[in-house]
Amino acid sequence: MSMLSQRIQNVKPSPTLMITAKAKALQAQGKDVIGLGSGEPDFDTPAHIKKAAIKALREGFTKYTAVEGIDELHQAIIHRYAKDHNLTFTPDQVVITVGGKQAFYNLIQATINPEDEVIIPAPFWVSYPDMVLLADGKPVIVNTLEENGFKMTPQELEGAITPKTRFLVINSPSNPTGSAYTAEELLQLAAVLERNPHVWIISDDIYEKIIYKPFKFVTLTSVAPSLLERTVIVSGVSKAYSMTGWRIGYAVGPKAIIKAMVKMQSQSTSNATSIAQKAAAVALAGPQKCIKPMVKAFQERRDFVVSAFNAMPGVSCRNPEGAFYVFPNVAGLMNTKTPDGTLIKDSLDLSAYLLESVGVAVVPGSAFGMDPYIRISFATSMQDLEQAMIRIRKVAEQLTK
Repeated sequence: MSMLSQRIQNVKPSPTLMITAKAKALQAQGKDVIGLGSGEPDFDTPAHIKKAAIKALREGFTKYTAVEGIDELHQAIIHRYAKDHNLTFTPDQVVITVGGKQAFYNLIQATINPEDEVIIPAPFWVSYPDMVLLADGKPVIVNTLEENGFKMTPQELEGAITPKTRFLVINSPSNPTGSAYTAEELLQLAAVLERNPHVWIISDDIYEKIIYKPFKFVTLTSVAPSLLERTVIVSGVSKAYSMTGWRIGYAVGPKAIIKAMVKMQSQSTSNATSIAQKAAAVALAGPQKCIKPMVKAFQERRDFVVSAFNAMPGVSCRNPEGAFYVFPNVAGLMNTKTPDGTLIKDSLDLSAYLLESVGVAVVPGSAFGMDPYIRISFATSMQDLEQAMIRIRKVAEQLTK
């Protein structure tokens, strides 16, 4: 009899973390590997945010805080939603978590019963389905179409809803595609949700600040206020402020749900790191101009990478509205053979071959629930991206001879 629970046997390790770890291990061995798997900005955390953490450390702010987080950070989050989205929240509608990932995990654990269904549009962030499985729920995967911008249509949503549906997950801009919903598209989804009052919404807005002109970000409840009472927004400071290692996320939503999430967290991690909370409060409440140079650099990289992929044989690439990923279609490279006769039959084969033959680490689209695609993170230097595109083009030309 196995000592492992059935639920842990039902889930997979995070593919993105595994690929990143493998690339780093190869680099540590002295191998020339360009890692394009990690969803982590290559910019340093802004100086004023680091200074806030140093100040907190020097002042001895190193003890436990309330499980739900410090009031200063709650107020910064409340202020940010009022200013950016005209949404009003109170402190008991906010919980601070150990990264945005824990916000989603706590929410699912606090609300899902066995066989409850969670609608997840594909391609999806790798952890969504497995977190639902860990709560004995049922992920309902809805495959979107590239021609629709990888965005769920009202018809697709309507067709996925059953009496057992508990949540719909909306991630805009998306990981892995960078696709983001317009206000009109969200209103169309809202009309379906208003006809199905038993369906709640998880709005994962972690990339909301990484948006490329002329696109304008909107969150669901700012265009459909009627859904506010059954929507939980999960987010964090990792991406917009380049604070991935600080591990500060948060959720805002109905009081009863937030209270249940706090209870869940009280039996796992307790509070998020005190010093990091202080830094996050300054990040959210302080000047936002630090985001602009990073987004400008990301937009230049996006434009370069999209153009480079669209110039490759067998590859096409949609231009994303936000985040720092592209999700190129590699259908033209499938069912081809490498020089040694190995068949490339899916994105997993292609990703393995790119790493082994030219030292470029990408994530197969199958990890996000969709083939034949690969995910590239352009949150790395232009120099690395230029070299990576040369290497990937070499493989594309080789496979399409």
